[in-house]
This record gives sequence, C-alpha cells and structure tokens, in this order.
Amino acid sequence: MSESSKVPFNRVFWPALVAIVIALFLGMLFFLLVLGGIIGSFKDFGPEPYSVQTGSVLKMKLEGNIQEKSSSEFDPTSLSIEGSIGLPDILFAIDKAKTDRRVKGIYLDIDNLNCGISTMCSIREALENFQKESKKFVTAYFQGESISQKEYYLGSVAKECYAFPTSSFYLTGLGSEQVFFKNLFDKLDVEVDIVRGENNDFKSAVEPFFLSKLSDSAKLQNIRLLETMWEEMLTDMVNSRKVSADSMNLWINEMEVVNASQALKKNLVDALLYKDEVMQKIADKVSESNPKDIEWADFNEYAKNKFYESQLLIQNQAPSIAVIIAEGEVSVDGDGLSSDKMGKLFAKVRADKDIKAVVFRINSPGGSALASEEIWREVSLTQQQKKVFVSMGDVAASGGYYIATPAERIFAEPTTITGSIGVFGMIPYTGKMLENKLGITFDRVQTHEHAIMSMNRKLTRKELAKVQDEINDIYLRFLQRVSEGRKLTIEEVNVLARGRVWSGVDALDIGLVDELGTLTQVIDYAKKSLDSEGADVIYYPLVREDKLGTWLKLLQEQYEENESVRVRRSKLPENLLEYYQQLKSLERRLGFQMRMPYDLTIR
Repeated sequence: MSESSKVPFNRVFWPALVAIVIALFLGMLFFLLVLGGIIGSFKDFGPEPYSVQTGSVLKMKLEGNIQEKSSSEFDPTSLSIEGSIGLPDILFAIDKAKTDRRVKGIYLDIDNLNCGISTMCSIREALENFQKESKKFVTAYFQGESISQKEYYLGSVAKECYAFPTSSFYLTGLGSEQVFFKNLFDKLDVEVDIVRGENNDFKSAVEPFFLSKLSDSAKLQNIRLLETMWEEMLTDMVNSRKVSADSMNLWINEMEVVNASQALKKNLVDALLYKDEVMQKIADKVSESNPKDIEWADFNEYAKNKFYESQLLIQNQAPSIAVIIAEGEVSVDGDGLSSDKMGKLFAKVRADKDIKAVVFRINSPGGSALASEEIWREVSLTQQQKKVFVSMGDVAASGGYYIATPAERIFAEPTTITGSIGVFGMIPYTGKMLENKLGITFDRVQTHEHAIMSMNRKLTRKELAKVQDEINDIYLRFLQRVSEGRKLTIEEVNVLARGRVWSGVDALDIGLVDELGTLTQVIDYAKKSLDSEGADVIYYPLVREDKLGTWLKLLQEQYEENESVRVRRSKLPENLLEYYQQLKSLERRLGFQMRMPYDLTIR
C-alpha cells in the first residue's frame, strides 16, 4: 500500500472514540430505562407507604411553587427533580390530620414560598380550622436572613409564632412592578401593531410593547386590586395577632417593623428564640423532655400519601363529584390549560353516569381565543347534563373567565384576580430590524395583493382594519357569552368589561361571580347540592403512578448523598429569567388573545 493511500491515524481514532462514547451513553440510558421498567414491574411506584408514629408532629415545610396539582420533572441541566406539592394535597392532608390520632400538631416552616395570595389564603384558612376544630397546636418559626411578607402572612395564623432573634422583617404592604420593552424595541428597530377590542382601554397586556410606563387605566385597576388584596391580608393578620389595623398600617408606612426585635415589640411574634429553644417548646407540647425524642413526620410526604391513597381508592368506586383542574395559559394543545386535554376530561366526565356534579377549578390568566371557545363548548355541554360549579383560584381572568361563564354557579376567593373581559392581538414587524441591524432584506412575488402577510412586511391600513374587525367580533362574542351566563344585558356587561380586572370581592358586588369561597367550600357546596355530605370526590387529571419519575428521584437521592460527586447547581438570576420568560411569551401571543391585562408580580 502506498504512503498516499494510507488513512491518517487522526481520521480513524477520533471518529472511533466519539462513536464509542455515544454508544456507551445510549447503552447506559437504555439500561437505566429498562432497569426502571423492571423495578416498576415488581412494585407500585406511587408514593411510598408513609409511616406516621403515634405522637408525631407534622413538619410542614412550605417552599417554592405551590400549584393546583403535585408535579415532578427531571431537570437535566441541574441533575435534579423539580417538584411541587399541589394545593388539593395540602388541604386534604390538613383536614385528615384533624382526626388523625397519631398527629399531635403541626410545626410550620416557611421558606421562599412562591404562590398566589389566594392559594396562601386557602392554606391559611385550612390551618385556622385545624386549630379550632382539632384543638391541636400549630407553631410557626420565622428564621433565616429575612422574613418576607408572604411568609409572615401565612405563618401568623399559628397561635404560637416565634422568630430568630437577628432576622430581618419585611412588612411593606403590597406593590407591583411592570417591565416595559418599548425602548428596547425602539433600539432594535422592532415595531408592534396592537389591536384591541373596541373600548378595551383596560386591556393593558400589550402596554409593555408600545408604552414605557403604565397607562392611567392600568394604574387605576392595579391600585384597586392591591388595595382589595391588602385589606384581606390585613384583616387576617390583625385578627390572628390581636392588633389594630390602623396600627399595623402606620407601622408599615413609618417602617417601624424591619427586624425581629421590633416585630416582638408590636406583638407580631410571641418570642425571639433560637431553633433549639423552639424545639424544646414543641417537645414540651408532646410531653417529651428532650427535643431529640420528638417523633417527626414530613408533612409533604404525609399529604401526597394521604391524597394518593384516597384517590386510588375512589377510582375503584363510584364517585359522585369530579373536580377538574385547569391551570396555566389557555392553548389549543401542549402544556398548561389546553382545549385538547380539557375536551377529553369533560367528555369522560359526561360519559360517567355515576358523576352527578363537576367542580371546575380554574387558575388561569387566559390565552388563545380559539381554545377558550373550545373549552367553553365542553363546559356548556357538561352543564346541560350535570351541574358545573366553578372554583376560581389565584387568577381566572379573560379566557380563564370566559370558560367559567356556562357554569351553574361561580365561586371566587376574595383575592382572586378575575374579569378582564376583552381581546387583543399583537403583530410584530421585524423587517426594519433585520435590514438595519443584520443587513437582511426581503423581496416577494404574489398572485394577489395580500398573499404574503409576514413579520417582515408591515401591514397596510386595510389589513389592520380587517384584523380590527375580527377582534371586535371576538369581543362581541365574549360579551354575549357573559351575558348569557350571568343573565345580564350586553350593555350591562360592556360597562363591566373593557378588559378590566376585578378582585373576587369586587366581582361579587358587580355580579360576575355568585359567591366567595375556597376550593374546599365549593366542593362542600356541590355535595349539599346532591344532598350527599359523604359523596366521594375524584380529581382529574387522575392520580397515576409515576414509575420513571419516582425511580429518577431515587437515583437523584443516591447521587446527592455521595459527597464526592456532589456539584453546586447554579441557575440564572430570577430577574433575568423573569424578563426572558416575558419576552419568550410573545411567541404564544401571536394571534387573538383572551388574556389577563398584564403579568402581575406582587411583592
């Protein structure tokens, strides 16, 4: 073989090495999946049976996200399971703990909680009822560098509240901050054509893209929402701590409570204690001399287990009430609140002769107008056969309100954000940016004048007028849906609409909802409507065993227990992630939208 015909070493070695590495990776992945399947075939991978000893104290650690249903997802970027416990699990477990003779009380530990105010109100009310009805204790301990307002609001329900001596306290009242992108778009030469339903001056979801600050309409509704929410939170806190509302408002305005010592002086906590001292307090409550002898039970595991076991049992019986969970942005398919998923769930419930009533739990800012109409149709068909009762969570606005209108009765919580009866569309024009910033130009041929309508060509006045006509038609249909569902005239609805959001309290006053109540209270109402206090309740989507998810969790635990391979997982700063998500959401807003006027972040 001549020298010229020889294959260079590098051309053989490196491709072979890469191929071997890929083969090993795929082989390992296949092995893990097969092993998971094998293990799953021998064992039910629902929550592990959770043993609670007599005399136990439930350690209720509330942190991170609390959503409408429990979830767990594997994050390959951090090699971890990102999980959250669902609100129904929490409420169900607190209720069961009342009569569980093994449970002596609850130790409340709140850290970096991320959920809506209505969700906190529901948990708070459940804990308050737990103390009143069971006569068992709830002890809250505020610790860490700083105590947030959300943490204090939820924890203040406990009859005994303690704080770490040197922790900061942040009682500041409520505020919201809106991000605006207009100046950024101007610098990038990006233009956005905005179309809103006729007279939709409160529909301010599009304002960040063509204004640089809040409009007067947006300010008006924001202030009213925050005032209503604060009134609810303030009432709960002052009632629990036996202080006056005027005093607390004054302290906040004058910044008189910025640390634990000042909180103690104002009677917002009972004592400043180190953790060992709090543990001794709890030991005394369960008649133990040494805190090491306290029987602890993990509340989250207890909750998931109780809810899981109950739902599996009910699935094999004949439940009378179905709770359909609808959470996220309204879309035709994909994650979140999709019309594809909702259609299947409502069809299944309609076909089940045992189910006599439906509680439709909505936690959504709205989204696609098309998907909202599809879900509205499914709710209407179900209402014709069985009673549908709507339970609104943190938010049920725009499309989230649209899908509630056919129901027999609509319940909101006092702090629910609802209404937002309006429509908008956004049409970006990026042609100038691509030409000026990147040197990219476009040319086109077409058989008809309007054959090509893309983001690279600015719409003509005639084209925009046609889009506006479509938006107005959708808005009129929205008014008609509300008019039919709420027994109001179109004119009356139009006065309440215009894209304006309302709190649950205000929505009750103007007739957009029928009653105020939590999810638990709506379920109780549904039971009474059937004259069946002991009716079984089944939740949709159904609770299922998650074999792969549980197996991955076990793998993660083994990984994290090995100190030699533990790595520090880092993520982007929360503010950057927030801005990125808002910009990314533009992809979902191309088209006609029934969506909340803004992404409201309350601090």
